[in-house]
Amino acid sequence: QVQLVESGGGLVQAGGSLRLSCAASGRAFSTYNMGWFRQAPGKEREFVAAITIRWSADITHYSDSVKGRFTISKDNTKNTVYLQMDSLKPEDTAVYYCAASTAEYYGGTYYFRSTWYDYWGQGTQVTVSS
Repeated sequence: QVQLVESGGGLVQAGGSLRLSCAASGRAFSTYNMGWFRQAPGKEREFVAAITIRWSADITHYSDSVKGRFTISKDNTKNTVYLQMDSLKPEDTAVYYCAASTAEYYGGTYYFRSTWYDYWGQGTQVTVSS
């Protein structure tokens, strides 16, 4: 069983920055593929970013809406994955969720599917004011 706990959300003005953290339990964190999703009121949960493992190397992936503004990173020594969010926009307002997949990553784009992930955090609210 893996527990994920997000932190770092809050209220920020448009153009500002926030860094989300997701601390994971378990000894196999270095083998997990990690993702960030978000859900705005009245909308479906959507993929934001992921970091997958292929041939022992980390590969980052981003949705088009955040590419160039958000950065995902992983610190295996701290069992933590981060989402650095810069140049925030009001449309980034949502609850942000961290997720872990214990599956092997063979390439492809299924990292954007919420069903690929086995464990989820409780979410952290990010609100961007205009």
